[in-house]
Amino acid sequence: MNIALWVVAGLLAVAFLAAGLMKVTTPKAKLVERLPWAADYSDGQVKGIGIVEVLGAVGLILPGITGIAPVLVPLAATGLAIVMVLAAIMHLRRGDGFAAVVPNIVLFALAVFVAWGRFGPYPL
Repeated sequence: MNIALWVVAGLLAVAFLAAGLMKVTTPKAKLVERLPWAADYSDGQVKGIGIVEVLGAVGLILPGITGIAPVLVPLAATGLAIVMVLAAIMHLRRGDGFAAVVPNIVLFALAVFVAWGRFGPYPL
C-alpha cells in the first residue's frame, strides 16, 4: 500500500504542478482560451490558485522524501482535496456541466486516498 500511496502522490504532484505552473506563468488573456473560468477572476486570483496548486504538489512529495515534517504530506493532500471541492462548486455554479466537474472528482478522490493513507494506517 505504501507504494500505491507514493505512486498516487506522485501523479497528483505532477498534475497539480503542471496546472499550477500554467496558471502562474501564462498571461491571463492566453489562459482564458484554455480555461474559460479564468475570465471570471482577477489575474491575482488565478495566480493565487496556481501558487496553491504548486505548493500542494511540493507538499505531497518533498516532506516524504526528505523526512522533514512528513505530516505535511497528508495536510497537502487534504488541502488539494479542498481545492478540488471548491473548483467543482465553481464549475457547477458557472453552469459548465458535469463533464467539467469529472476531473475535479477524480483528483479529489486521489487526494483523499493519499490523505487517508498518510494520516491513517500508512504514515511516513
